[in-house]
Amino acid sequence: FSSVFSVICINFFFTYPFRNFNFSLEGYQVTFLGMLLIGIITSVMSTNMKEQQRQLAEQEKALMEAQKEKMRVNLLRAVSHDLRTPLTGIIGSSSFYLEMGDKLSELVETIENDANWLLNMVENLLSITRIDNETAKVTKSLEAVDEVASAAVIRFKKRFPEAVVHVKVPDNLIMVMMDAMLIQQVILNILQNAQLHAKSTLPLELFIDEDEAFVYFHIRDYGIGIDENRIVTIFDGDNYHETKGETDGYKGMGIGLSICKTIITAHDGTITAKNHAEGVEFCFSLPKEKEDEEDVPKNISTDYRG
Repeated sequence: FSSVFSVICINFFFTYPFRNFNFSLEGYQVTFLGMLLIGIITSVMSTNMKEQQRQLAEQEKALMEAQKEKMRVNLLRAVSHDLRTPLTGIIGSSSFYLEMGDKLSELVETIENDANWLLNMVENLLSITRIDNETAKVTKSLEAVDEVASAAVIRFKKRFPEAVVHVKVPDNLIMVMMDAMLIQQVILNILQNAQLHAKSTLPLELFIDEDEAFVYFHIRDYGIGIDENRIVTIFDGDNYHETKGETDGYKGMGIGLSICKTIITAHDGTITAKNHAEGVEFCFSLPKEKEDEEDVPKNISTDYRG
């Protein structure tokens, strides 16, 4: 009732007769009651608005907590699966080598593959630590999109020297606010996902386009595709290798795709997956600001072949 009290004070100090309530004056009663009514209405509206704001804040907090819990559960489930598989392979290969030493090269290759997979797992887990736990946001800086994409492809080529990636970006230099290391991790995860599970010998494609509000990163393979029933949950910790009713005998990428979604969401972007006529296309977007755009001629169309 602070508004009502304020109206009474105004009437008392600033309405003739000053510092006095005189309801015998002509029109005084109407003025006093009118201002009192306005004060009551204002007070009630203010109270209702504050209560609505409090309820909205509580709902947003509850929703954020629910999303965090879902993310934590999916992360733990994916970690337990994806860490167990390569560790089992390393232990099995080591044990087999002790019994059959003449198959050294094959076993060492298996151990190397599993160790690289574990390294990728560690990188993914470390990337989560770059996202603020309270706000689910990241620390951004202005980055050149083509440089971030190139760095991600170089990291990918170090792990898959025989892979071929066709990269195309717009002619103009595009600058976007982002955490460059995290976006590289997203690109790396999707490229590695396609290389391991698409079952294709054709080159992968990474191309970038834009509109007034967003920059879009497209990663396309020409392989077996994804079961349509799995696409809607592919970023929720599912294992991508279980496609078309088959498995490829390799570790799943559930944690990788789940972390991709976490990273892009923290950047206020979106990420999707869809089948095309000859495989799968992943696409994620990053918001941009118009003042960050610079039209600088720059042609990039490269085949990364190592």
